[in-house]
Amino acid sequence: MDKSAAALMTAALVLGACATLPPPPPPVLAVVKAEYKFPPKPLTLLYTTFQDHAVLQQGKPLPLWGLTSPNATVAISFAGQTATATADAAGHWNVVLPAMTAGGPYGLSATSSSGETQILKDVMVGDVYLCSGQSNMELPLRLATNYDSEMWSAKNASLRLFHVQRFTSPKPREVFGSDASWAVTSPDTVKEFSAACYYFGKNLQPAAGVAVGLIEDAWGGSAIQAWISNGKLAELGGYDNTLDIVKTYAAAPKDGDLKYRALVHAWFDAHDPAMKATTPWFDPALDDSNWNAHALTGAWRDWNVPLLAKFDGVVWMRKTIELTAAEAQGAATLTLGQISDYDLTFVNGTEVGAGEGYDVVRAYAISAGTLHEGKNLIAVAIMAGDGPLDPAEKMSLKTASGTVTALTGPWKWKTSATASGLPLIPHQPWLNQFGVSTLYNGMILPLGGTPIRGIVWYQGETDSGQPAEYRRLLKALIEDWRARFGAETPFYVVQLPGFGPRHTAPGVSNWAALRESQRYVTDTTPNTGLAVAVDLGVPDIIHPAMKQEVGRRLALLAKQHIYGLPVEGSSPSPLAAVRQGKTVTVNFAHVGAGLVAQEWDKAIGFSLCRADGTCHWADGLVSKNAVNLKVPKAAAKATTVRFCWADSPLCNLYSAEGLPAVPFEIAITAAGKKAKK
Repeated sequence: MDKSAAALMTAALVLGACATLPPPPPPVLAVVKAEYKFPPKPLTLLYTTFQDHAVLQQGKPLPLWGLTSPNATVAISFAGQTATATADAAGHWNVVLPAMTAGGPYGLSATSSSGETQILKDVMVGDVYLCSGQSNMELPLRLATNYDSEMWSAKNASLRLFHVQRFTSPKPREVFGSDASWAVTSPDTVKEFSAACYYFGKNLQPAAGVAVGLIEDAWGGSAIQAWISNGKLAELGGYDNTLDIVKTYAAAPKDGDLKYRALVHAWFDAHDPAMKATTPWFDPALDDSNWNAHALTGAWRDWNVPLLAKFDGVVWMRKTIELTAAEAQGAATLTLGQISDYDLTFVNGTEVGAGEGYDVVRAYAISAGTLHEGKNLIAVAIMAGDGPLDPAEKMSLKTASGTVTALTGPWKWKTSATASGLPLIPHQPWLNQFGVSTLYNGMILPLGGTPIRGIVWYQGETDSGQPAEYRRLLKALIEDWRARFGAETPFYVVQLPGFGPRHTAPGVSNWAALRESQRYVTDTTPNTGLAVAVDLGVPDIIHPAMKQEVGRRLALLAKQHIYGLPVEGSSPSPLAAVRQGKTVTVNFAHVGAGLVAQEWDKAIGFSLCRADGTCHWADGLVSKNAVNLKVPKAAAKATTVRFCWADSPLCNLYSAEGLPAVPFEIAITAAGKKAKK
């Protein structure tokens, strides 16, 4: 996919930098899928997950549930088994059928004593997989490599697709907020379905030998904490403030908004010197005559202003408008359009709003008495991202008199604090894909007691600014979902692909640090696996199109670890790095028939790092299951080995079977000593 395809994308990603890391790569882009405007189906006698063409999980007790008249009796018949249930006072009923072996197609019927009957056809029993994450999981088949040929060959009736549409909720839900439906694989049904998930299933189903059901449950640009339950985040710790805010918002949105605004204000107070200048930059008394000026035409990275092209931090914007006495009377509404990413907004020195989100139109209520006759100042502090995304024609001040004043013409602007070394502003805790538990509430909980065989997770781009915290959050997510879907549920993670500028010297990298968190969690958590994708990325495209290979590598993990097939599903992974004289030897597991250096006689991408963080390249000579690194003089005191450690690294170490070695950072031990885990 070339850059012209960016017209199909919209910007998303809270850009922030940790104290020891440089600014992350350019904003993450969220895939725009075809519009779905289907309302949720009313809760019927059988719940939404039970439809024609559904796949139900083999080998596990099978719960069925739905809604009927209060206290009615429901009779179930499925694949030769029968059961009855009595609805509660609200009409909810459920039964659990014994575990079944794979088979079908079957009919499923439910009959209520209230007179309702629902009969399903073409229901299969097989294996069900949940595919979740952000835009690289959500990216549809029509945007993947070889789309045409792949689409027309998509005719496997034993591969079924269930698409959960995007829906966010600040509080737990029992039912989907948007329509969700099962479909048999066909050229029409795969077009908008997740490419990574589809290719996983396409590669897996023939080997599994049973019907496979794929549940796409993803949202582009989503942060990981949106997919974790309130209870698990509370147990994890560090989220009490945002959990309190979202709880308040769910009960009283205006009160929740005020709490969040106070949180954002406190961040700017603590980290932006403009807030506490002799004359604060939101004060109408400030002389801004020496500030830059520019008409708002969209994202400021497109203004052709060198200072803003790569600036990562706080930018202040000011606009003065004139109102008559009549126009200034009463309350008003200030509309600023969409802003990337965070803003804190003032009118005449009075704070009127704070928001987050590239796709959220800022519309702030202005209390009566704030405006006055004559000159009125609008001041907006914007942290990170691309600034105002809409042209000024979409920005206005609407007064109580009905007058609408367009905010066109030049705005004054000036940069303030840089993001380097600053903590992230907390996400607006109820905001779509960035909130706390919002997608767990709206898209995971409504799956109810659906049994599944495994989980595939492709996410992390949005969280590249917090790689250390991501380690805690990914572990918590796995535990949280296993509490819902089964303690031993296999969980496979796609490691981040390459994305961002290439460099000539080794150094620090947010994306590499997040990949290491993914490696660490899957290394230390039973029944998990890591599909390496670093070699599938493109430096300037956040959505690499080679989803066929992502799906193939995920399927290899399932073939080996779930179905016990004689394949090597894991990429070569480091066991230890041992120094002996002027050589550091890195030993690997999961090498298959042996390690190979592709297209060169040496393994590239290795660096040796001292305790002060200084790193130096090291040539690697490959043996069957190890790489020997010649220690350069400058790295004589190296304490760690890094491999493939960059945003978009170039690395050529593979197994003979074609799986790339896992990017990593591990400690060096002296010969004869045990490595620290």
